[in-house]
Amino acid sequence: MKLTVVIPTYNEAANLRAITAALLALPIPDLDILIVDDDSPDGTGALADEMSRALAPRFRVLHRPAKSGLGTAYIQGFLLALQNGAEYVAQMDADFSHSPNYLAPFLAQSEQYDVIVGSRYVRGGKLDERWSFGRYLLSWWANSVYVRLILGLQVHDATAGFKLWRRAALEKINLAQVRSNGYIFQVEMAYLSEQHGLRILEYPIYFEDRRIGQSKMSMRVKWEAASRVWEIRSRYGRMRNRSAYVTQQFPATK
Repeated sequence: MKLTVVIPTYNEAANLRAITAALLALPIPDLDILIVDDDSPDGTGALADEMSRALAPRFRVLHRPAKSGLGTAYIQGFLLALQNGAEYVAQMDADFSHSPNYLAPFLAQSEQYDVIVGSRYVRGGKLDERWSFGRYLLSWWANSVYVRLILGLQVHDATAGFKLWRRAALEKINLAQVRSNGYIFQVEMAYLSEQHGLRILEYPIYFEDRRIGQSKMSMRVKWEAASRVWEIRSRYGRMRNRSAYVTQQFPATK
């Protein structure tokens, strides 16, 4: 059961060693890590090269010449993971907002489902207590109301960046057709998962605010992502073919 964890990075040097140690300490023997770095000014790429020499073959890095967007980073990472024989591919952030401890429970569900979504907005999901009520309300409304209403999705956390994919699921989606970049990439992947009839499980997680560094999710980025939901609707239409979508209540432990 080969699992590749794809982590896009931009200025994550302060988090890279810690997230790598946490992942490699998991009771998942055939786990490897693929860092996709967009020429981070803080030296993340150089640090990743150093770690790759020490941790090969369980740690690899893909360098990109400039900051080119989250969507293309994930697509290139997914394709390289599949090329290298991954049976499962996880996507997550480097900043511990997505706890590595969820990966083993995700894998335990992967025989029944094609996509496991680490969800903040199903029963049992929790957000960091430091979030203001206004921030929570905006995020909840965008995911659980706005996107679902416009696109007809069933998933409650359409912008979730923490997922586990079966190899066959990514191959069925056909990554060459994905056009979105930036954070709207997550919405397009959610749409295509349902359109292709994938078996989707939303698994409630505790979403922690990043421990070190600054968030890339500015208000401008959020409003741009919201406007691009209409581009997805224009491209594909509103959802008609339903996936085998399931929400189950699991404890959202940290």
